[in-house]
Amino acid sequence: MKNTILTLILCAMYQVGIAQNYIPSIKNNTVLHYICKLHGQTRTLTLTTKIATDKLVLDLDTRGVKSSIVTTAEGLKNGNELSFNQGEYAPILNLKPTETFFMISQSAYQDLLKNKKFIYNNTTYVLDENTTTNKVDLEGKLLDTLHVVAQIDETEMWIVKNPTYPLICKITKNPLGINFTLVKIVEGEK
Repeated sequence: MKNTILTLILCAMYQVGIAQNYIPSIKNNTVLHYICKLHGQTRTLTLTTKIATDKLVLDLDTRGVKSSIVTTAEGLKNGNELSFNQGEYAPILNLKPTETFFMISQSAYQDLLKNKKFIYNNTTYVLDENTTTNKVDLEGKLLDTLHVVAQIDETEMWIVKNPTYPLICKITKNPLGINFTLVKIVEGEK
């Protein structure tokens, strides 16, 4: 009986350890499902990735609005602005070389790791190292994230620990009234 209980406890601890290290991979045709709170309304949003050497295309689908948001290679590498476009202005939206969509740039991610902060949209985001606030649950798995808080307002972001595609999996308290949470990932090509 003691061995059975000990085995169950060890299995539970192992599962928690695995869950804390879950970093979803972003590949071609990965489908990201979000719940968005937009100015008091709730809607679902799906992004499907199309990865090329010179850009990342996120095919957006929300409530009948379909659009392709194109982030340049320069934006992915060195962007410093987050686009909050909702896909309703053009079937294909090419972001400026300074912009990213639903993620921060690789250089901002490196700044966050090195300096415990980064600047985006002229706002400084500071790493919150409180491990209890770093948790984001995705279908029973805890994502391995970095939690940041804006210095000039109360905006909070949770960023997946992925140096290639530092995906924002959650935003709360955004003064623009646009908050979202990643609720499901269907991984693409292997």
